[in-house]
Amino acid sequence: MRSPLRATATFALAAVAAFATGCSSSDTWSQPHPAPSPVGTLGDGFTDPSAPPTPEATITPRPGSWDGVHPPKDYRVVLLSSGDDRPTRTLVTAVEDWARTEHVSLRTVTPDTPSDPIPAIVRALDMHPDLIISAGDELIDSLATVSASHLSQQFLVLGAELAEPTHNVTAANWPGATFRGEDLVTSTAYDARSFTPRRCAEAVRAGTAAVLNDLTGIVVQLDAP
Repeated sequence: MRSPLRATATFALAAVAAFATGCSSSDTWSQPHPAPSPVGTLGDGFTDPSAPPTPEATITPRPGSWDGVHPPKDYRVVLLSSGDDRPTRTLVTAVEDWARTEHVSLRTVTPDTPSDPIPAIVRALDMHPDLIISAGDELIDSLATVSASHLSQQFLVLGAELAEPTHNVTAANWPGATFRGEDLVTSTAYDARSFTPRRCAEAVRAGTAAVLNDLTGIVVQLDAP
């Protein structure tokens, strides 16, 4: 017959093991987390050091000038996406590939109701990530509403931009991918064919390089293909 003392000790050891396992899980974002800083440095031509970009400015970095910048391991990112169109799917794949390559801790959120993405944006905010990356034109108008009220949260908009971004919203796009919201005229005509895997991958890397280097509230526009 098993003694009560041995049973108690076994239970206690099991509880400690379970607690330790839970604390060491790489899936939890509840543990203390240092402020992210970039690994590596921006190359020549990303910006002009003598004339830093002003808020809402558009910069056109030299191709590849972002290649030396990487996020720290376990950088916490929420991918907020809406839409099943090819451009959005290509952007989503680019973010997923980047996260896998860079060992980013990535979570995804999609709206339950595409016509009202605000609850999904709030869910992303409640996770308190280092960065929320947005993919899909359906999100732009709602992001413009929500992001201005959450200035401590960094956002990166891919393949589009907000008409009047606050300092916590950065965009990475290119000619043909500058949607700014419903009923707003864009500087270039929208071209779904411009959302190539290479172009989307460059936008992810250039945009995150800007955010990690505190170059936020601007548009990072890639050269025309």
